[in-house]
Amino acid sequence: MNGRQYMVDAEGRMVPLEIVKPQHKLEDEVVRREIFYAKDLSAQIGRFKGHVAEYLGSFDALIEQEYGATKGGRKGNRTYMSYDGLQKVVVQVADVIDFGSELQVAKALLDECMNEWTADSRPEVRAIITRAFNTDKEGKVNRSEIFMLLRLDIDDERWQRAMQAIRDAMRVVLSREYIRFYERAGIKDSWKAISIDLAKL
Repeated sequence: MNGRQYMVDAEGRMVPLEIVKPQHKLEDEVVRREIFYAKDLSAQIGRFKGHVAEYLGSFDALIEQEYGATKGGRKGNRTYMSYDGLQKVVVQVADVIDFGSELQVAKALLDECMNEWTADSRPEVRAIITRAFNTDKEGKVNRSEIFMLLRLDIDDERWQRAMQAIRDAMRVVLSREYIRFYERAGIKDSWKAISIDLAKL
């Protein structure tokens, strides 16, 4: 600008280049370079994921056309294997579960049980129930603790009704599909994941 070079700071101010500290210039350069490569890699992974989904979908359509059956289980999980058994692609479908209003009925029934069992109820059970129905910042209940309640074997009729209410409250709100890649050196060797997750590389 007007023959002078500036850098824009975090508050949107134009700072003359000559008064910006060298380490800040270098850090800016490093960050911008790595973000450029990260965005390019992210775009490549996006294209790769689309390519894999398209090719597997085409293969599934071919199998269905040929044999009148779809590949995979009831939930859509599928495994594709190389002829030599040394490489495979696994597609896993994970359901995201939320809970409906029946959960409040379950909570009321469990509160009845806890109030009646107060004298001799195990503190572990009370703690699990408390944790299960405590909500997080987004107002969501603790799903893993709710599922832990379902594993407890308690004969009380109200408890059983509460567990049924929890099951009835479960709603699959969406499904996420994960594609994973594996290979092994020999038939007797363990599978090793081909990681595309930066944290695991």
